[in-house]
Amino acid sequence: MDDFLERVYYDNTVQEYLIAFGAIILGILIVKLFKKYFLKQLRKWANKTSTNIDDYIVNIIARFGIPALYAIIVYVIISSLTLSERAENIISIAITVVITYLIIQFVSTSIISLLKVYIHKQEKGEEKIKQIGGLILIINIIIWIIGLLFFFDNMGYDVTAVIAGLGVGGIAIALAAQNILGDLFNYFVIFFDRPFEVGDFLIIDDKLGVVEYIGVKTTRIKSLSGEQLVFSNSDLTNSRIHNYKKMAKRRVVFGIGVTYETPFQKLKKIPDLLRSIVEEQEDITFDRSHFQKYGDSSLDFEVVYYVAGADYNKYMDIQEAINFRIFEEFEKMDVTIAYPTRTLYVVNENEEKEKHELAEN
Repeated sequence: MDDFLERVYYDNTVQEYLIAFGAIILGILIVKLFKKYFLKQLRKWANKTSTNIDDYIVNIIARFGIPALYAIIVYVIISSLTLSERAENIISIAITVVITYLIIQFVSTSIISLLKVYIHKQEKGEEKIKQIGGLILIINIIIWIIGLLFFFDNMGYDVTAVIAGLGVGGIAIALAAQNILGDLFNYFVIFFDRPFEVGDFLIIDDKLGVVEYIGVKTTRIKSLSGEQLVFSNSDLTNSRIHNYKKMAKRRVVFGIGVTYETPFQKLKKIPDLLRSIVEEQEDITFDRSHFQKYGDSSLDFEVVYYVAGADYNKYMDIQEAINFRIFEEFEKMDVTIAYPTRTLYVVNENEEKEKHELAEN
């Protein structure tokens, strides 16, 4: 047995390999016990506190600290063996890759968490957090690029030459992808300036619908007929957008015409009648009611009122109730609602000719 343990393979005895293997197992078990008992108690304690900082620290330890401990234990124990130069380089590169990955993930998670906390404190924070998917993607790309540059620098590569090459390539890419970069810039405009958010009802030119998703390049809107409309961010920021979600109250203007045969006394009563009908409704503010003009085939009245809120269905219910009441009251007053008509006057040419001759004689 001693002879077997003293056998040498790749400059290390079997006994040294067994000790190293046992140390790795022991180290992993210790970390697992730490995670199962001590870290579990820390999490319970953090959940009882009013602040979120301790919860964040515990989550960071569980997500990044524990994997880092596993990697360090394995690296330290294997490094204690007598290794060839090539093996040492491989292990060194492997641990550098693992630590670099964990650091990049830690930095990315920390920045994104701070960003979410900052946005959550703002007005309508929950809705705004749903829109930062594109921003998170950009942050991750930047952090990964910086992290990889540091990694290659530690590996002994000439990072300066790489950065210079990226600078020249970046100019070429920017020239070739002006539209994409324009949409990306306008994504930041939409995100920070907040002309609209997910869930807002928009009208853009002749298109209308509810915002479903705001991306790095495009914004998607679900139209009232059900299909999805896709707009580039540049198109949206260059368009005149009607955002009805921001509307605190809706101004309503409607007109109605009665026939020219309507008696004058009844005509004078109509503006007050329209006012009383509108004021019967709830959640509205009456503005005015007037005999507006003499139309081509009707005597036209105009009514203006305001509906509290931006709910379109609520507005339509109120307008429907007003229309029913107008029809009912006009029937009681025997007032006829006008519709387009045309009166044709027929002239007898013979009678006109006789009248003309008699006038000359």
